[in-house]
Amino acid sequence: MSGEIIRETKSLCPVCLRRIPASHVREGDSVFLRKTCPEHGAFSAVIWRGESWMPMKSWRGGIPQPPDDSDARCPDGCGICGNHLQETCCVLVEVTNRCNLNCSFCFAGDSILEDPSTETVKNWLADLSGAGHSFIHFSGGEPTLRDDLPEIAAYAKGLGIRYLQLNTNGVRLANDPAYVKALAGAGVSFAFMQFDGTTDEIHRKLRGAPLLGAKLRAIENCDRFNMGVALVSTVVPGVNDDNVGELISFAAARSPSVRGVHFQPASYFGRYPKVPDDGMRLTLPELLKKIQEQTNGEISPEHFQPSHCDHPMCGFHGNFVVMPDRVLPLTRRGEDAGEEPCCRAPIASPAERSRDFVGRRWERASSCCGNDGAREDLESLDGFLGRLVSHSFTITSMAFQDCYNIDIERLRRCSMHVYANGRTIPLCARYISRQVVC
Repeated sequence: MSGEIIRETKSLCPVCLRRIPASHVREGDSVFLRKTCPEHGAFSAVIWRGESWMPMKSWRGGIPQPPDDSDARCPDGCGICGNHLQETCCVLVEVTNRCNLNCSFCFAGDSILEDPSTETVKNWLADLSGAGHSFIHFSGGEPTLRDDLPEIAAYAKGLGIRYLQLNTNGVRLANDPAYVKALAGAGVSFAFMQFDGTTDEIHRKLRGAPLLGAKLRAIENCDRFNMGVALVSTVVPGVNDDNVGELISFAAARSPSVRGVHFQPASYFGRYPKVPDDGMRLTLPELLKKIQEQTNGEISPEHFQPSHCDHPMCGFHGNFVVMPDRVLPLTRRGEDAGEEPCCRAPIASPAERSRDFVGRRWERASSCCGNDGAREDLESLDGFLGRLVSHSFTITSMAFQDCYNIDIERLRRCSMHVYANGRTIPLCARYISRQVVC
């Protein structure tokens, strides 16, 4: 194959999952991950489109080539070992494998196992708390299928776990306000809610049902009980990649109930329709370009920074505040927008920064400066500071890896981990082990 090799790394064979050498190869405006398995042959997957206006090297910055890890067992069995280059920020705890939808794209695939007992989950949380983890995502399957989740959440808060968030499709939150109240009362402060677009057509294609009305009721119920919501969109080329700008507008119009939008370019693990070709991929610069085009330039790539807590190639984040007439950017590439003037001291590590980001941006809270942001004199400093807290808004993205495009260098810098069998495991490694098609 032609092209210029611009970086060497390691990856996995998508057939046998053997660890093999890989290269980043630039061809024209694109960069590909290319690798060859001695048994199953050569594979290629596009990982970047946009070299002409956003070179991958520029986005990646000065992050060094990681030290040799030839003796490491990553991703097969190390958990977070001495060769891992980042501490844990967020831990996903899978409380069920059951679900009340049958989505065409799903991390968890089709495995149906008996739920762990309440005491088992509590023991997991005690283990995580004892190891110093303070940011837990209840996940699954669909975790709201557990009637005991409020009890589990209250137990976690009693252990001193600071941040409790919920990965959910929102169906039960829409139909059971008493359950939402119980979760909020138990300490669940935030819902990371599946929300792929602003039309029922999008939801039918990706989730198999016209869910828009239910999603809106879920947002309303979370708002009633002061639970923050982020809308999480799996972005699939040809399905909803033309809806990203409208989704941002939709979410901002529902601020402060909705705290932001999180885009996940489709990854191909768990359950998905077919083996992907490059036309089924959406890379980070392409997503940034779509945001710019579909917001008529009001939000541009310059308003986003690469991930600080993970590898820069894993995603981006942008901080904003929703004003009465616009969404005002607070982030500029190349600037450190992690600190705010409102009663905040500098923080130490990238993982701590990410956890603090959650507390400041995603949770519903009153201003620490005593202003609710609702006053009309937003030209005043106090009014604007209050608005920063009450109507903060984020646009973020996470480009998860599958067996075709996985880069071990990125995996070694992962801070989003899954608790399994007494260990914390990088999320992409966890779900790659559950391949259905690969």
